[in-house]
Amino acid sequence: MTTVTNGELIASAERVLHPHTVGDRVFGNVASALVTEAGAVHSGVCIDTGSGTGFCAEHAAIAAMVTAREYRIAKIVAVWRNEEGALHVLPPCGRCREFIRQVDPGNLDTEVVLGMRNSVTLRDLLPFNEWPSPLD
Repeated sequence: MTTVTNGELIASAERVLHPHTVGDRVFGNVASALVTEAGAVHSGVCIDTGSGTGFCAEHAAIAAMVTAREYRIAKIVAVWRNEEGALHVLPPCGRCREFIRQVDPGNLDTEVVLGMRNSVTLRDLLPFNEWPSPLD
């Protein structure tokens, strides 16, 4: 089990949070950090592009993890800073929840950070994760 606290993981994500505007798009305004079962920390940022070709910060952090040949996520977080400078922890969107699950089935037990003192397992966020049985 990981010894990285929610606050430490949030700070890791915050360190790579550097929004950059290109035209009407913003890159890097959401950042994610994860810690693997082996204890490695990986981070990434979102890339907002047109026509659905961009990706979420969680995808970038997971891609860095997979590049390092790791697949099991112990804990993950995403953060965003509003115009007033307040930092927010964001729950993963449905696409990210499914992506985390598909990288490794054991990731259903990933701890998803929702705040400094609040987290839940991916299993709790994605309760209907098994392929359904055929209709009678």
